[in-house]
Amino acid sequence: MSAESVSDFQRAFLRSVARLKKDPGDALASLFDLTAQRLVRLAMAVTTTQQDAEDALQAAFARVAAKPRLLADADMPWPYLIRTVRNEALRIVQKRRPDRLRDYDRAGTQPTADEVFQKEETAERVRRILRGLPATQYEVVILKHWENLTFAEIAESLGKSQNTVASRYRYAMEKLQRSLEPVVRSVAEEHAGRPGSERNSV
Repeated sequence: MSAESVSDFQRAFLRSVARLKKDPGDALASLFDLTAQRLVRLAMAVTTTQQDAEDALQAAFARVAAKPRLLADADMPWPYLIRTVRNEALRIVQKRRPDRLRDYDRAGTQPTADEVFQKEETAERVRRILRGLPATQYEVVILKHWENLTFAEIAESLGKSQNTVASRYRYAMEKLQRSLEPVVRSVAEEHAGRPGSERNSV
């Protein structure tokens, strides 16, 4: 996601949050339309299923609707909303699949959403590598690179220390770097073998 599109999203999000105290009903509807797709994607890092992620989103917005001033007065409203959705996702997992939650808390490797990343030439291979990340590392990568959050904002979203967040990110990046090396090499070789490449030029 480009920095420009993230900036546009942030401005629209903050405008809707600012309207929560004056017109909570309309502001919440605007916030839902603006954030639903992003928040479901993030919730799926916890739940691993679309339905549970959507249920978490609905439950989170019900909580916000009951006390909209909590979001309106939050120092960091986007991380606050992310954390609200994540907490609801964890509640759903705890209720429906307690074994999954125990594995998640232990940072065990669990499958994550298949349709998070753009369809590119190497997308399927990249997805296979990302599915190998522990869920706790996966969500930090998503928040950092997809949502462009700072480590402080990610820590606020997840309810973890910045050191914990930074460690998860570092481990994820180290694993991704090792795993992506053959993918990058393969793409480079494929490109070099195409007609018109330097290797084949006369």
